[in-house]
Amino acid sequence: MSEPNRRMILNLVLQNSGSHKGAWRHESAQLNEIHDIKQYQRIAQKAEAARIDSLFIPDGLSIEVKAVQHSPIFGFEPLTLLASIATVTERIGLIATVSTTFNEPYNIARLFASLDHISGGRAGWNIVTTGVERTAFNFGLPQLPPHTERYERAREFTEVALKLWNSWDSNALEQDKASGVYAQVDKVHDIHHEGNYYSVRGALNIMRSPQGRPLLIQAGASEDGKNLAAGFAELIFTIQQSIEDARLFYKDIKDRTVKAGRSPDQIKVLPALHVIVSENEEDALKIAIELQQFAPIERAVMSLSNLLGIDFSGYPLDEPFPPLPDINGGNAYQSFYQMVQKVVNNQTITLRELVQKHWVGKGQLNIAGTPKQIADVMEEWFTSGAADGFTVMPELASGGAEAFLDLVVPELQRRGLFPKNYTGQTLRENLGFEPL
Repeated sequence: MSEPNRRMILNLVLQNSGSHKGAWRHESAQLNEIHDIKQYQRIAQKAEAARIDSLFIPDGLSIEVKAVQHSPIFGFEPLTLLASIATVTERIGLIATVSTTFNEPYNIARLFASLDHISGGRAGWNIVTTGVERTAFNFGLPQLPPHTERYERAREFTEVALKLWNSWDSNALEQDKASGVYAQVDKVHDIHHEGNYYSVRGALNIMRSPQGRPLLIQAGASEDGKNLAAGFAELIFTIQQSIEDARLFYKDIKDRTVKAGRSPDQIKVLPALHVIVSENEEDALKIAIELQQFAPIERAVMSLSNLLGIDFSGYPLDEPFPPLPDINGGNAYQSFYQMVQKVVNNQTITLRELVQKHWVGKGQLNIAGTPKQIADVMEEWFTSGAADGFTVMPELASGGAEAFLDLVVPELQRRGLFPKNYTGQTLRENLGFEPL
């Protein structure tokens, strides 16, 4: 049982073919559903019926053409998809991934304010900086901006967005037919932002949203990423393989949040959880083995190369993993770099073994088992200072989320770790954050 007044947060990832790269080939996969909006809406409604806190849509802004041979890449644009889901749900949070590197603050502030209005106050923004080099080529750039610069831009981008969301006072609307005053001029403010990367006058051309602004989420594990999260984020997604590492990360991010002048309770840490659940362990492990057989090693090597910024295509698969270059000054996804570095430093491992053992879940906590086994692990992490909840990533698209909702959530509720009912209307209210 957890401490009084503290409960687990569950954030469910929606991916068109499951979090496992080979899930679309599994016998349970319904290929006609992969690009069908109704499938997303159906799972969203089921997740809401199970009282899940939020849905999360990952995203990217480029594809490697060779990769489409092996698996579905990205699905619908997140904000468009979540606006559709908002119309068929009422309480569940809606979190979209949007890059600060390849957007402008005014457009993004407007889009999220719109989603917050459409959903009645359920929008969340996963702030990312994008670390894939080829994405720059889609936006007229000769190369990806350096890592530190991307995070400097992200910080200013977020500051501008916050100013824009606050450019309307909560009581600015008058809507007085008799006087002809629709909104009070002195309660709508140009922001006059002049910074190193952005010049924005404002004000936002949409009134203050139900939450005041969307919930802010961040997922970086580099020093720059953790500092950005400590300054702004209310949720942080993280990749941890062991409970020991998770506890260290948890304490680190809470300490950084205090140093940034905020309460540690103002940020919640949600490690990623890859999950396969069945009513008996044998069936769950059977699915895990089947999925492993469907993961093409070429695709795994390709993805690993993209995330680390190193071309591994020419390296022998069955020889010791090559030394990693110094990450300082590089553009790789540093959270993945750190995970790979730890693995290769602690054991002799080949490239094939690395991608087979550690790539499928990109280093995340992976559990295949019964509802009790999965809940046991989740409870231990939650009650021992490793997590405030989890970003749940079902490995199967067809039936994976449903199995977690039908089997694991009731077990967590039985243990008193997760509530059975929503406590508010907005995402912020349901997570227990103070209103803005």
